[in-house]
Amino acid sequence: MKRIVILISGRGSNMQAVLDAKLDATVAAVISNNPAAGGLELARSRGVETVVVNHREYPDRASFDLVLGDRIASYQPDLIVLAGFMRILTQAFIERFNDRIMNIHPSLLPAFPGMDTHRRALEKGVRLHGCTVHFVTPFLDSGPIIIQAAVSVLPGDDEPRLAARVLEQEHKAYPLAIRWFLNGRLAIENGRVRVSGDCRYPGAFIAPEPA
Repeated sequence: MKRIVILISGRGSNMQAVLDAKLDATVAAVISNNPAAGGLELARSRGVETVVVNHREYPDRASFDLVLGDRIASYQPDLIVLAGFMRILTQAFIERFNDRIMNIHPSLLPAFPGMDTHRRALEKGVRLHGCTVHFVTPFLDSGPIIIQAAVSVLPGDDEPRLAARVLEQEHKAYPLAIRWFLNGRLAIENGRVRVSGDCRYPGAFIAPEPA
């Protein structure tokens, strides 16, 4: 059975969605850079081993990533899942686990990379917003896209309302992308992800309008 390591920094709602999906894989560990991350207790309650590698205890990003990478490697993961992990990883770390790191970002990339995506989407007046699951590369939020989920931006939306609808789609899209990976259905060709076989959502889907 394939093995997953999940990295979190906070409450771990996407981690919970992955655990709830009951994927055909072993979640070998949940690792956080934040000792106070709420998701750690949730993981323990599910019987998942937890580890803290506190970035504040290291003098620089490179030394932190080296220790983090060693801890991850000890679990021999097939896939590393970033689930609200609020650290920018070094190129050396990413190359160490090349094509085995997956992330979910709360926008329809390449629109709105980085932080404050919902606020920026509202400021720009976009009609569609959403989330993107992608492989991680050394370039921030620029890796090959696996799947995207979109929601309509509605009149009267504010950041919390829009973020909540996007989060609902994150919890659907992330387990699906991971399942495709575990089943060997993802291939990166010329910087783009190809999903093989018959799949309901071959690359993107649009959430239904709210009632």
